[in-house]
Amino acid sequence: MIYSLLASLLFFREWQEDLPQLTIAERERLQRVQAAYANLERRSLLENTMKLAVVAPLLDLAGLFLPPFYVDTETTVEIVAEEAGVKLRGRIDVLVLVKQIWVLMIESKRSQFSLQVGIPQALSYMLASPQQDKPLFGWVINGSNFVFLKLLVQDRPRYAKSKEFILGQDNGLGLTLQILKKLGAIAVGKKIAK
Repeated sequence: MIYSLLASLLFFREWQEDLPQLTIAERERLQRVQAAYANLERRSLLENTMKLAVVAPLLDLAGLFLPPFYVDTETTVEIVAEEAGVKLRGRIDVLVLVKQIWVLMIESKRSQFSLQVGIPQALSYMLASPQQDKPLFGWVINGSNFVFLKLLVQDRPRYAKSKEFILGQDNGLGLTLQILKKLGAIAVGKKIAK
């Protein structure tokens, strides 16, 4: 697995360059998402509420609810470690697919949990993907913080993560949408409109 920052930046360039521009309508919708999150944050923001208020609007804006994409929730996965005879079972929060190809695996946590809690869980689920010959992408979110993951399994598993994006800081929500749009375009082989 890749751990150095430089190697990570070189391995996972998809989140860093050639991101699509957002329209005025998309920016306005993101402002509403941010306002909804701020309203909900005043109370205890539960995982399912956060999925409705933040994850669903972002997936919609990125076009990931429309064909050729298919969204599945609470997908059960099982990972077996042959040597140790260990089985790990879990449920992916949201899985975006094109046919049987995993485009994006989303792990969401309650807002008080660090993203570091979700990253190993997301990577273990990504290792269970039936598609092992192409890069897999993950998105870990706790409501206000987001990080993207890239995993390539081929010869030996390698992964990298993006920088952490924060809702309400440095256009974190806008960049998150731009990255989601780009990953969707990569999955279907579309050119990115800049």
